[in-house]
Amino acid sequence: MGSGAAERGQTHRRPVLLPFLLSLFCQALSEQIRYRIPEEMPMGSVVGNLAKDLGFRVLELPTRKLRISSEKSYFTVSSETGELLVSGRLDREQICGRQPVCALDFEAVAENPLNFYHVSVEIEDINDHAPKFAHVFFDLQISESAQPGTRFILGSAHDADIGTNALQNYQLSPNEYFSLLSKEKSDGSKYPEMVLKTPLDREKQKSYRLTLTALDLGEPPLSSTAQIQVLVTDANDNPPVFSQEIYRVSLPENVRPGTTVLQVTATDQDEGVNAEITFSFSEAGLRPEFDLNSNTGEIIILNTLDFEEIKEYSFVLEAKDGGGMIAQCTVEIEVLDENDNVPEVIFQSLPNLIMEDSELGTLVALLKIRDKDSGHNGEVICKLEGDTPFKILTSSRNTYKLVTERVLDREKNPEYNVIITATDRGKPPLSSSSSITLHIGDVNDNAPVFQQASYVVYIAENNPPGASIAQVSASDPDLGPNGQVSYSIAASDLEPRALLSYVSVSEQSGVVFAQRAFDHEQLRSFELILQARDHGSPALSANVSLRVLVGDRNDNAPRVLYPALAPDGSALFDTVPRASEPGYLVTKVVAVDADSGHNAWLSYHVLQASDPGLFSLGLRTGEVRTARALGDRDAARQRLLVAVRDGGQPPLSATATLHLVFADSLQEALPDLSDRPLPPDPQAELQFYLVVALALISVLFLLAVILAIALRLRHSSSHEAWGCFQPGMCTKSGPVVQPNYSEGTLPYSYNLCVAHMGKTEFNFLQSSDPLSSGQDILCSESPGTLFSLCNSSESTSHQVSFH
Repeated sequence: MGSGAAERGQTHRRPVLLPFLLSLFCQALSEQIRYRIPEEMPMGSVVGNLAKDLGFRVLELPTRKLRISSEKSYFTVSSETGELLVSGRLDREQICGRQPVCALDFEAVAENPLNFYHVSVEIEDINDHAPKFAHVFFDLQISESAQPGTRFILGSAHDADIGTNALQNYQLSPNEYFSLLSKEKSDGSKYPEMVLKTPLDREKQKSYRLTLTALDLGEPPLSSTAQIQVLVTDANDNPPVFSQEIYRVSLPENVRPGTTVLQVTATDQDEGVNAEITFSFSEAGLRPEFDLNSNTGEIIILNTLDFEEIKEYSFVLEAKDGGGMIAQCTVEIEVLDENDNVPEVIFQSLPNLIMEDSELGTLVALLKIRDKDSGHNGEVICKLEGDTPFKILTSSRNTYKLVTERVLDREKNPEYNVIITATDRGKPPLSSSSSITLHIGDVNDNAPVFQQASYVVYIAENNPPGASIAQVSASDPDLGPNGQVSYSIAASDLEPRALLSYVSVSEQSGVVFAQRAFDHEQLRSFELILQARDHGSPALSANVSLRVLVGDRNDNAPRVLYPALAPDGSALFDTVPRASEPGYLVTKVVAVDADSGHNAWLSYHVLQASDPGLFSLGLRTGEVRTARALGDRDAARQRLLVAVRDGGQPPLSATATLHLVFADSLQEALPDLSDRPLPPDPQAELQFYLVVALALISVLFLLAVILAIALRLRHSSSHEAWGCFQPGMCTKSGPVVQPNYSEGTLPYSYNLCVAHMGKTEFNFLQSSDPLSSGQDILCSESPGTLFSLCNSSESTSHQVSFH
């Protein structure tokens, strides 16, 4: 899984993989994968085969989508080979400063399944920086009275590298008066001290030029030089002396600018100008965070301190008297961490959708908590706000997993607003929250549901083909194709071959159509099993029963079963004993109706009878009985015309003719049937007379109208000829009541008006429907009266009756 510690190529890369995989199919690595490479590697250089070290096969790379999740893109993963490649400049000094160990920690994220792995790349230092002096020229004034062994602190050099590549030693150009010592500060940095070996004599030599060299031990070693000019001055016997050789102080990072850090003091035993001391930084401009009062020795903060950037400051102060003698001391300032950084929640990976059928414990997102503070101030507690079906699991080093805790249901909650709060352990604690919206993906987990448990519809027979008879509706709370419902007929109690000729259902709307006109007498009801199916994969469905009841219409007339005609078409007859008593059952009319209900409720009525008072007919039974005893004058042969009506609206009817013969035996009845003609039917004769009279009256009315029009065209000035056409010209003889002829065969009544003009008489008919209040009509109250005669000149009326 690792690549060992062997050197790789000429770039001096040494990738090392410390831990071993617990399993090729484990959920996450509990240890880091570590690599070690030198800084300033070229872009595209191979750090190591990350996919191989994680146990991935090359064929899995397209689906696993291995990638790097970090704040700064120093590395990337090859999608083809799975190698970890350098994608940015690796300058160790810029990334880590002077930290002894420089490691870039990041997460490698893989999908299908979603997982993350800790990777650490240690950046090794190379000797790419030479030691540098802040000033390449120094002026040093030394009194000729200075005693051998006197020390003078010189300006130090700085090397950005670390370890053996950092500054290791100072050298002074050979001379007989001065020697050099390398001393080390508390932070590990070195500075030079020049020591006077022999007394100086200004009268012999006023100045000396020396070369100071700073060297490191890198491969190859690098160095830099600075020139020192020593000026020998007249005797200033006592140099300044600091109260402490090293000043140490600790400051919290939130100290406000302008605050006094400390005050250094120095004394000089000389007097006068030689005792006047001024303070200064030995290396001006290197410490912009602080200011030094040259007279009082107070060190004041100029800019805000930041523990996360610089944890310690170390610099050299000089005290110089009026005679030019210098004393030096070291000031070390430790910056203390304060809880001034709010924790940050950083999401490493977020899915577009979380399927609602995800198992418990499914990884939803990776998140990392970052707090720049240290110690307790940098320890963070992460928690989930609100009631959500998720929970947070601690992974390692402020890395957390967001996983499912309860079953998800998109139909109840299509999305969740997840709020994660990170709180550090500082005093007072600081916290921050970050929210994400997680969308729940739909799966086909809901079958369609009908609005009713079952359907019952009624449809009257003789419906038009193609008519809508019912509509079913089902709903599916799923989304997209999972919620699109289509309808079909799953089963029926009709024959499969005949089903399509009876009904069909719309696949989209669920409307059920009749394919033919139903006949209640053939099919009174049938049942369909309708199915609603969604378009999910796999598809879900639901069934519902639809019962169709075909209602009856009065479309069948009664059918007479008895009496029936003989095979040769002749009418049959029934014999009645001559001695029959009243109530004797003569025969029975038997009829049936194919309809049902009221439409099949039959009633029997006598339309015509030779002797209406001789027989009675049962209204509901159709039984014909004698109403009285046969008299001597009664004909032996009787005829009954019976109507059979149903109870529909409108009612339908059928007729049956009964031939009844009063005889005690068949031999006695036969002569009556063959010799005697049937008696005339008075009702038929009356109908004939009424028709003839109506025709005559109509002809007379038309002639009168034509004559009236002709007279008006001649512009006659005489208005008496139109007396009967003018209101008030006919004499009223009393109250007139319009007769009711609703039970007769004529639909209207008529008034016959007679007008006299000289010797001419006009008879015409005038319809009395509707009657006007201005008409003079003399009507008879006799129920048999069909016409009324009105005389315009006489107050008499002539009644004409037709029977």
